[in-house]
Amino acid sequence: MSGKKFTPDWTEKAPEPGSYRSIFKFGEPNEFKHPRAELVEMMMSEFGVTEEYFSHKQNEGNEKVSLNGKPGLSDEHINALKEIVGSENVSTNDYDRVKYSHGQTMKEVMGLRMNKPRNVTDAVAHPRDKNDVRRIVEYCDKHRIPVCVYGGGSSVVMGIAPEKGGVTLVMKTHMNKLLSINEANQTATVQPGMMGPDFEAALNNAPQMFKTARRYTCGHFPQSFEMSSVGGWIAALGSGQASTYYGDAYHLAISQEYVTPAGTFKTLEYPATATGPKLNDIMKGSEGAFGALVEITMKIFRFMPENRQYFAFMFPSWEAAVNASREIMQSEFGLPAVYRISDPEETDRGLKLYGFDNAYFEKFMSARVMKPMSRCVCMGTVEGEKGYAKHVKKSIGKVCRANGAMKLPAVVVKAWEKTRYKEPLMREDFLDFGIVTDTLESAVTRDNLLRLHKEVRAVVKSRPGSICMTHASHFYPNGTNLYFIFVLKPERPEEYNEVHSRIVSAIVENGGSLSHHHGVGKLLSPWMETHLGKTQMDALRALKTHFDPNNIMNPGGQLALNSESGT
Repeated sequence: MSGKKFTPDWTEKAPEPGSYRSIFKFGEPNEFKHPRAELVEMMMSEFGVTEEYFSHKQNEGNEKVSLNGKPGLSDEHINALKEIVGSENVSTNDYDRVKYSHGQTMKEVMGLRMNKPRNVTDAVAHPRDKNDVRRIVEYCDKHRIPVCVYGGGSSVVMGIAPEKGGVTLVMKTHMNKLLSINEANQTATVQPGMMGPDFEAALNNAPQMFKTARRYTCGHFPQSFEMSSVGGWIAALGSGQASTYYGDAYHLAISQEYVTPAGTFKTLEYPATATGPKLNDIMKGSEGAFGALVEITMKIFRFMPENRQYFAFMFPSWEAAVNASREIMQSEFGLPAVYRISDPEETDRGLKLYGFDNAYFEKFMSARVMKPMSRCVCMGTVEGEKGYAKHVKKSIGKVCRANGAMKLPAVVVKAWEKTRYKEPLMREDFLDFGIVTDTLESAVTRDNLLRLHKEVRAVVKSRPGSICMTHASHFYPNGTNLYFIFVLKPERPEEYNEVHSRIVSAIVENGGSLSHHHGVGKLLSPWMETHLGKTQMDALRALKTHFDPNNIMNPGGQLALNSESGT
């Protein structure tokens, strides 16, 4: 039975208010991006199912959120929170407790679909300013009440899971503003709860909003851009799709202000200083385990979209694409903003999805030695001053052609750019029918890239009926990242957990970093000591003891900084 024109009964309704689905659904309630018919056909072929399989949805999560039992905090503590932030900014109802206790980790989503939330917070507080945060942390430290911080809720590593209950601080409700722009220093000071699109829009419109002479950009555009906060970028050491030029969140945070149980402090804004190890660097990526981030001064850039250049190429092999990327990043003629290379499986599946798998196309490609399951697509953009952007694009083209690449039309990149934040919306459609799509990513040095790619793919493909697509999208002179997208139809929920664990172990065992830009949270913490070693972990745990001696800040296994595990 052909699936070419078959369209499953995708959900087109916004989730019911108060339902589990309204918590885990990606995007806005009425926002959908359904899989193309070609993708459905691919899944049917891969998993050996017919159209009949797509007639029965499962575990949609449409039920109303309901918890057994009352919050674990006493009325005395709840009233104390209300005195600090106002009664209107404290909630203990079931829905809010579940909503602000979950991110987008697949384990969390699968649990919510079965009406089985994980450990939840006892109370949700919406601080109005950093003084509210300070007073709450002081109170909670005195009474040994756990504190978790919630930004945009996009964590995919159980980074905001309140394993010990307590209080969750929701930053995006009130602490969501761009406070100032310093044009002389080319920096912006922003509150941690400001969402990515709001931050970027404010910078783009800086002349109108802040009377600046120029327009600016943050340069940070992660896949989760539309549902992540500036504070979350820094706390989890995120990386945007244009990071090769603008840098990762680590490079963008010039100064930070924290509220910790040990005290409040703000790091200095000097461009460089030789006054010992930098606390500003130590706090980046601390994932709420040392304290609450309440203000950040960020590096910003001139916004010149009119100068953006697009390029796309097809390489004859993965090795050729990897070799070209190394030359581009090490040649010192300048850097692209976006630069992506897809491996053979991701390339060919992408071609099939958009109908580029007919006889004429294959004859044309084969004549240019671009064979199926060998060829690799590359695409990217260049930004900056007009002459610079043109020069870098031209230089990239020379390197690609020297490595056997064929030029593709720029529309390839523009089509990706147009929908790049919407791809995750398809997750719910497939999960409605028991098909799981998830990702894991790792940083890797250039001399180990091919090995890591091969060995991790081998682990995924060792399970019959598993898709594994890979691309590299964040580049440095000495290495890159590998972003593994794996798709499977597990027969039982535990099977997914087992596959996920095997992939993480394969990454660590084959010389990849435990995470490149998703953070560690409680999901990956069991591998932290194996990855970093005892001496480094002891140093991190000593910092935890200093900043948070009573272990109230995001306890329960975050970053493996204590003995408890949330997995």
